[in-house]
Amino acid sequence: MKEFAYQRASDVSGALALLDADSRFLGGGTNLVDLMKAGVERPARLVDVRALPLDRVEPTADGGLRVGATVTNSDLAAHPEVRRRYPALAQAVLAGASGQLRNMATVGGNLLQRTRCGYFTDVTRPCNKRDPGSGCPAVEGEHHNHAILGASGHCVAVHPSDMAVALTAFDAVVSYETADGPGTLPLTGLYVPVGDTPHVETALPQGALITGVTLPPAPVAARSRYRKVRERASYAFAIGAVAAALDVQDGVIRDARLALGAVASRPWRARAAERALTGARADGETFAAAADAELAAAEPLPHNGYKVALTRNLVVAVLTGLAEEAAR
Repeated sequence: MKEFAYQRASDVSGALALLDADSRFLGGGTNLVDLMKAGVERPARLVDVRALPLDRVEPTADGGLRVGATVTNSDLAAHPEVRRRYPALAQAVLAGASGQLRNMATVGGNLLQRTRCGYFTDVTRPCNKRDPGSGCPAVEGEHHNHAILGASGHCVAVHPSDMAVALTAFDAVVSYETADGPGTLPLTGLYVPVGDTPHVETALPQGALITGVTLPPAPVAARSRYRKVRERASYAFAIGAVAAALDVQDGVIRDARLALGAVASRPWRARAAERALTGARADGETFAAAADAELAAAEPLPHNGYKVALTRNLVVAVLTGLAEEAAR
């Protein structure tokens, strides 16, 4: 590992003042430190932001929730208002990593974690995300857990966050600070489509510090679920994931929220599926048609086509469970 300097910030303005092109903000370090050990990230200085006063979950005036960037994943999942108003979010957080890692990982850091593609984390191999223009060996190589939606010939890696999938389903908004002042981004706009610049991962301005995430009021979210499929029972990244919420009245879907994980370079908001669901009967035929509408755009690689069927079945199963719960 390259030697680096370390400084702890006590307020947001101080943290921003310490950051330069060769520095990185450090939250829990559960991803950044691993990348530093592998030689993928080589900052000259880490600016520790864990002591910033951004560690609270608070109600907003309009009935939503604001989550500070340094709230740990464990605290987020355990918060009673998160569990009551947005249960899929609590489930998503608990599905990610081990308890020890959740105790360290922060909300802001979770959103900015980078892909676990083996070519990206191996500095001896080409990778357009790490070394622009060097190529994407995953296209012809090992890609069984890579993207089926929104990818390009330049990169087929998937985003690893469980939490971000649920936040995407519920229209979360990211707040940030820069030396020029504050700003916000909808979570659906935080991650940049991969295109021909996979090394550009977010729309955050240069030097921005995430300060929090706001969940707008969403009554539909109170009946929501997150379901994750992985290759072993615990501490594994998803090969398929769904965050879903349904509002069903007299057997008809009045509102639906759906986001997919492990299918694209960013959490995938399933807008086509939501349109197919809204106003339709809450039954298996509708759920299958909605999944098919979303997955019509899928372009699987030779060895990850199973993800299309897996995701379809996962969507149908989760929506069926929510409809059965609403009918009780």
